[in-house]
Amino acid sequence: MTGTSSAMTLGGHFTYFITIFLMMAGLFTVISRTNLIKKLVGLGIFQTSVYLLYIAPAKLIGGTAPILSDAFTVYSNPLPHVLILTAIVVGVATLALGLALVVRIRESYDTIEEDEVLDRDTQAEGDGKAT
Repeated sequence: MTGTSSAMTLGGHFTYFITIFLMMAGLFTVISRTNLIKKLVGLGIFQTSVYLLYIAPAKLIGGTAPILSDAFTVYSNPLPHVLILTAIVVGVATLALGLALVVRIRESYDTIEEDEVLDRDTQAEGDGKAT
């Protein structure tokens, strides 16, 4: 394989590199942070990488919407785009539910740090058994 064809192959997979980077950044954020809002942001980044993973190969260069015409010969498949629109709506609803849960946790525990919430739960269970 020559240097030029290797660079073209590498450039053709650029969206996959971005997808993997976003996926790892989102997963790292969800795992490493204790703040519940930051965990939701990491989940949003991870979801965005999945959207990109489905959309990137679905777009054909020079492709058009699948409307039959003699002027066009290459058509793009609209199904991945439609599925991703549905996934975006579900993702926004999931994020809204997560934020609502964080608000309720903040009202109940007066914190949104995961480790502090777990400590208070452990203390409450210990106090409940002692009485």
